[in-house]
Amino acid sequence: MPQGSHPALDGWYSITSTLITLLCLSAPGGVSLVVPQPNINATVAQNILLSVEYSCRGVATIEWKHVSSWGTTKIVEWKSGNYVNISTVYKDRVTTFENGSIQLLNVGMRDAGYYFITVTEEYGTNTYGTIIVNVYEIIYEDLHFVAVLFAFLAAVSAILICFMWLCNKSLHLFQKKTVLSRDTEQQEWKGSVQLPCSTLY
Repeated sequence: MPQGSHPALDGWYSITSTLITLLCLSAPGGVSLVVPQPNINATVAQNILLSVEYSCRGVATIEWKHVSSWGTTKIVEWKSGNYVNISTVYKDRVTTFENGSIQLLNVGMRDAGYYFITVTEEYGTNTYGTIIVNVYEIIYEDLHFVAVLFAFLAAVSAILICFMWLCNKSLHLFQKKTVLSRDTEQQEWKGSVQLPCSTLY
């Protein structure tokens, strides 16, 4: 036995190294995938980014699928640094990125559902990710009703303002006429009172 060695410690180191070796052998072939935003809310006609980030030791093949109540559709498949195969349904609507992300243009109600990404390494190891997309329709009828109601209220407000201005103007004219008629009556009354006094002399 070498000097300074301990049988119990040697046994522990042996077991530990064996476990580490087994973990390394059972570990995946270096494929990892991160999905930073697993839930996306969008409105009709909006562009959305299905963002992911993958890494692997070798060349990877990325595949995206869409699953909804209308069925399963393959969107795109490509190999890093090589070909890109976009489905006919998604032609001119999908943009691919080197990190595995895709951008979907002009989404509709049928684009809602689950988006599955599969990253497969050239040695056969693969990993999966899921993104849920909710698409909401803009109710243009409600916006139209609000716009019409706003226009109607604005028109009524303008009419009421004009009516109040006319009433105010009419009131001022009436008051002015009343004052003028009073002054005229007072002057006539004073004249009629002074005439007999001057005739007496």
